[in-house]
Amino acid sequence: MELEFYGATGGVTGSCHIIRCGQYQILLDCGLIQGRRKEEEANRDPFPFDVDAIDAVVLSHAHIDHSGRLPLLVKRGYSGPIYTQNATRDLCAVLLRDSASLAERDAKYQNKKRDKKNMEPIEPLYTEADAVNAWEHMQGITYREKKEILPGISIRYQDAGHILGSCMVEVWLTENNITRKIVFSGDIGQYDTPILNDPTTIEEADLVLMESTYGNRLHRDRSQTIEEIGEVISAAAAEKGNILIPAFSIGRSQELLYLMGTHFDEWQLDRWQIYLDSPMAIEASHIYWDYPHLYDEEATRLRKHINEMPRMRNLHLTHAVEESMAINEMKSGAIIIAGSGMCNGGRIVHHLKHNISRHECHVMIVGYQANGTLGRRLVNGEEEIKIHGNFYKVNAHIHTVGGLSAHADQNDLLRWVGGFKNNPRVCVVHGEPEVKQEFSQLLHKKLQLNASVPHVGEIIDLSNL
Repeated sequence: MELEFYGATGGVTGSCHIIRCGQYQILLDCGLIQGRRKEEEANRDPFPFDVDAIDAVVLSHAHIDHSGRLPLLVKRGYSGPIYTQNATRDLCAVLLRDSASLAERDAKYQNKKRDKKNMEPIEPLYTEADAVNAWEHMQGITYREKKEILPGISIRYQDAGHILGSCMVEVWLTENNITRKIVFSGDIGQYDTPILNDPTTIEEADLVLMESTYGNRLHRDRSQTIEEIGEVISAAAAEKGNILIPAFSIGRSQELLYLMGTHFDEWQLDRWQIYLDSPMAIEASHIYWDYPHLYDEEATRLRKHINEMPRMRNLHLTHAVEESMAINEMKSGAIIIAGSGMCNGGRIVHHLKHNISRHECHVMIVGYQANGTLGRRLVNGEEEIKIHGNFYKVNAHIHTVGGLSAHADQNDLLRWVGGFKNNPRVCVVHGEPEVKQEFSQLLHKKLQLNASVPHVGEIIDLSNL
């Protein structure tokens, strides 16, 4: 039995690893590579494994950097089951379809440029039909349900507290009378985050495959984050500008609406028009509402009292493109929550074109920004950005609100991995190279764990653990 490392080993996105046990192979995640266009082109490359040899896929959660190449996997011949948590299955119906729509639009845009150069057209990475086909392979599993998915291979999902339906995966492998337990952390959420439960403590494993996105930093305290958001809103009101919030459609958008609803009076939001300008986020919000049994205590109590997420009378859900375009006529008094969360596509890019050069505009960054994305360039303080072939001066105020991250920070990660009682081996993935190294050393120093940073293609013999 062995574990081989692929995506999210050299960087953060594109999560993908293989476990082999006996004659069977399972794939942990099959995520999209995100970042610079050159890096994203790698999504078109052949998979670094034999697709026909995969017997099952085990998906940790719905985010595209973990699920986004599943339609391509099925398109290239995979016909087996894709196991995931029930809520994740519902969210993937939205996310994968949207990812396919973006791929189709991108191919259309690229082909216009290629046609002018007499170049051959390109096909989209995959189509909406491919996304639907992949989704039909998904089989939902509830939390805490141990299930044998292949002879000698069993899995159990535990709540990771990252987004709705996000999972840590416990994997039991038995071969030649030897049994090993692997725990794949998926993406771990913060403790004490609104709506979602805290990450589940797991006490035993032989090997832990662990994310490290924020393994070298601490998030701002939640109360300070609430105060900071209030200050940004107040400053933008005084300057009579708009507030743009690039937000992931799954998780972050719902948390923002929750916070705005619960702090409506404190932040004086009645003087604003609030737009959730994302059909995908709107659809995902309805899915969130279908799973109240996955909420934490606070959200559960709130739902019982008012039977819905906090309602704001000035909240507009903009489905149509024409509705989105009309928002750009507003020069003041608009709070616009739109995707994509890293500003590398979607409606937020159009809102940036109309607002980024205006001194009174404020942009609130509320999530992780991968290297090479427009969002990262804004965070890095670049004075000029390129959108759709044109350059725009960055005059708007850029605010990075780290306390809203759906990812655990260093202390949260240490708290979670410190819950293991049998001193497992830890393989650190899903982080920038320097972060993985730093966090791996921290695990050794603080918790005396045998921690390492695997390289792409590295294989670990699990029977020798």
